[in-house]
Amino acid sequence: MNNKKLCILVLSLFFLSFLSGCTKSLQTNQLLFGVKAAQMELWDEAIFRWKKVVASDPNSAAAHNNLAVAYEKKGMLEEARKEYETAMRISPENKHIESNFQKFKQNLEEKEKKEHEKK
Repeated sequence: MNNKKLCILVLSLFFLSFLSGCTKSLQTNQLLFGVKAAQMELWDEAIFRWKKVVASDPNSAAAHNNLAVAYEKKGMLEEARKEYETAMRISPENKHIESNFQKFKQNLEEKEKKEHEKK
């Protein structure tokens, strides 16, 4: 990992931690830290942060959705599917999660179709 990017992430987490004082805020900080990592395409770091949220709050639809996106970016499609399904089970009315999951399934179908056509 690029040392400059890591330094920025660590400083961001320190700043977010400084502003917070309770567990729920720490979970929010981990979610936001993961988002910052993802924006810099540091997917392993983002996954690490979102897994921490899921460990402390298994019913965080946002963390499961974010994990799904990260797994999808890394080509870990089965893991992505499981996380999308979990996020949808937790928050079935969430249009953002539903949209992400639909795009994932569409991309997966297109990929499978292309692979089938090559045969």
